[in-house]
Amino acid sequence: MLAYILKRIALMLPTLVGALTVTFIVIQFVPGGPVEQVMAEARSRGAAGDTGGYRARGDSDAKQIEALKKLYGFDKPVHERYLDMLRNFATFNLGNSFMQNKPVWELIKEKLPVSISLGLWTFLISYLISVPLGILKAVREGSSFDVATTLAVLVGYAIPGFVLGVFLIVLFAGGTFWDVFPLRGLTSENWATLSWPARVADYFWHLAMPLTCLVIGSFATMTFLTKNTFIEEMRKQYVLVARAKGLSQRRVLWKHIFRNALIPIVTGFPAAFIGAFFTGALLIETLFSLDGLGLLSYESILRRDYPVVLGSLYLFTLMGLVVKLFSDVLYTLVDPRVQFGAVGR
Repeated sequence: MLAYILKRIALMLPTLVGALTVTFIVIQFVPGGPVEQVMAEARSRGAAGDTGGYRARGDSDAKQIEALKKLYGFDKPVHERYLDMLRNFATFNLGNSFMQNKPVWELIKEKLPVSISLGLWTFLISYLISVPLGILKAVREGSSFDVATTLAVLVGYAIPGFVLGVFLIVLFAGGTFWDVFPLRGLTSENWATLSWPARVADYFWHLAMPLTCLVIGSFATMTFLTKNTFIEEMRKQYVLVARAKGLSQRRVLWKHIFRNALIPIVTGFPAAFIGAFFTGALLIETLFSLDGLGLLSYESILRRDYPVVLGSLYLFTLMGLVVKLFSDVLYTLVDPRVQFGAVGR
């Protein structure tokens, strides 16, 4: 096992460098870089009569363009900028944002509360509902309960979260009918003055609609995975032997089937946990005015804020590789029959 872990860690480096290299090469050919973005914004402010701060005097002002290139490091050759990026990332120095003039680490930490709130509760609610529901569907396969819940789960899966969000806003956020839930932020403006029970209630009051949009569509995969895994285990020979010995259905289910059936579900915990933080929340963040990592990454791409783009990619890729390794190790702990270290012998 130790040899396998060391081998996987050694393979992480070229994978990480490869992802960064491909992205770095791609952004060299993207039109409208950071210098052009700043010049365009400055010209817009000048056209609007804004006399404060930096003002662009047109495309012919070579001094301003050269000053921006030096400021952002574009006066260096491409290979030097690439090597500087690798050296900085090796020490977890993600640099400063071009557009917001803040360290990338600081920007990511500012957005983390939103992403953690959405990701953590989406993950917990999805698993706490999907796993028991999948077990019930497996035990009562073919019943009216099984058919009805299958239909409900598939309908929820088919409805895009963004469309459901618009519907909830119209219905419950003062759109046309009732004004029940807030439409902006994670907490109210007077949150600091509230008691702790009131703070908790206010926090979940703000999260109610975004979480509903994210959770509804996440039931299907885990529910059917749990159901199919349990059904597969229930049909195996050892279950028939246990029943032939006179063991009760409850004892067979929880003592024999449960552990084996949960192996693929438990080993998927780390990936599902991390995935809940960084995928699928951009539209929800935009719709409910939640400033999280999804919105930060999207805006950084639009504004050509390359340090934020590369820094976010670096962290997400590194976390994904570590989580994948952790999933494999967890698999061996749950199922001792799996021995990764024996592969290739």
